[in-house]
Amino acid sequence: MSNEELNINELEAQYNEQEALRRQKLADLQSQGKDPFDVYKVERTHTSSEIKENFEELEGSVVTIAGRLMSKRVQGKAGFADIHDRDGKMQLFVKINIVGEEAHKEFKTLDLGDWIAVTGEVFKTKTGEISVKVGKYELICKSLKPLPEKWHGLKDPDLRYRQREVDIITNPEVKETFLKRVKIIRAVREFLDTRGYLEVETPILSPIAGGAAARPFTTHHNALDIDMYLRIATELYLKRCIVSGFEKVYDLGKNFRNEGTSVRHNPEFTMIELYEAYADYNDMMEITENLVAYACEKVNGTTKITYEGTEIDLTPPWRRATMVDLVKEHTGIDFNEIKSAEEAQAIAKEKNLEFKKKIENCTKGDILNAMFEEFAESHLIQPTLVCDYPVEISPLTKKKRGNEEYTERFEGFIYGREICNAYSELNDPIVQRDRFEQQANERELGDDEAYVIDEEFMSALETGMPPTGGLGIGIDRIVMFLTDSSSIRDVILFPTMKPQQ
Repeated sequence: MSNEELNINELEAQYNEQEALRRQKLADLQSQGKDPFDVYKVERTHTSSEIKENFEELEGSVVTIAGRLMSKRVQGKAGFADIHDRDGKMQLFVKINIVGEEAHKEFKTLDLGDWIAVTGEVFKTKTGEISVKVGKYELICKSLKPLPEKWHGLKDPDLRYRQREVDIITNPEVKETFLKRVKIIRAVREFLDTRGYLEVETPILSPIAGGAAARPFTTHHNALDIDMYLRIATELYLKRCIVSGFEKVYDLGKNFRNEGTSVRHNPEFTMIELYEAYADYNDMMEITENLVAYACEKVNGTTKITYEGTEIDLTPPWRRATMVDLVKEHTGIDFNEIKSAEEAQAIAKEKNLEFKKKIENCTKGDILNAMFEEFAESHLIQPTLVCDYPVEISPLTKKKRGNEEYTERFEGFIYGREICNAYSELNDPIVQRDRFEQQANERELGDDEAYVIDEEFMSALETGMPPTGGLGIGIDRIVMFLTDSSSIRDVILFPTMKPQQ
């Protein structure tokens, strides 16, 4: 057995012993009629931040606070402890001639992780730290499991994601990340609400997985005896809202894609999609850069961030470049000069590009997109809006004005990663049906992520949808950038995990 295995076994034995001791303490308390789990409510008057922010007003006053005991330095007749609540920490001063001998003795037996309620006087120590002088306290919840060792916290990534609550307790920077996430989502809603957008709720269960190219999760509705799908996108329902006369709508919520996990992908993720009547993809560009900059400034106080050691400036306007121009910039190949699919296929073979279908079935647009992904995408470090995607890979998008090989579509990139997708939405139902039928052919050629025809959406489109701009932004990826988090799992409270045996 290796030294590392011996250390792990010793650590497990120590934790098991500590847990047994905590359970015995609980049993002793219960036998004395002091069961902490019999506490139903705490009449808390202040949080730690409220006391610190209003110290001059509260100095000398008696307050009641509550939180988790995270440190304890009580040796003789007096000492200090720290409790943590939602806002931060508060130092406690415990003295035997104030709380009484029995309570002082019991305080020493409290374990780190226990929840306590404290009533006492607000004061400032000689070192200048705002504290509460404990007059009385109550154990309101016994922690039966010991927390990870103070100086190392919870470091194993797998354990951190599985035991997120312990991760947040022991790693303050993790708590800060999720507090920022809340603020970012609030800022996104605030930005759109002030622009007159309505937040709507679209179905999560749908008879068709539409609105994006992705593999869905499938379930079965017993009463209706039909297969249904967790939504992969909200697009088609939101467009139906535009048809109904709501001119500006958005849905911020969960989407689900039955695909692999990575530092950038989680099967369950948060998206915002928004649609605006009478707008086009140029309007969506303006919204994208301003929305992200607004959220960044709200949370970080600036529109500049440092991500994995690289400074990134989110200040609008962002760079705009066509896919063709970026491929030319990074490969020297100008797809405007390529006149046939065969010529493009020869380039793909030369560059050893891989596709889900036979290369003989690939169009010029398919190969342009593959060239972009392979040779240009990773270079887009500063915010860039990549415009004018090939029509073959953009079935829900209007063609480019003046060049029908391309569409009025853009994707936003930061640090080489896609953060959004937006269109001048296709509103011609005849052309839309043709595009869906082309996608059906793609499925037959082996692309199981190609779109399927949604007849209810087609019926809505035939009713009439005005010119519309649409945008979808990956909230998790925005949070990653604004919190300098390297993995999507670091910004999702409870990421998808394979169950432990």
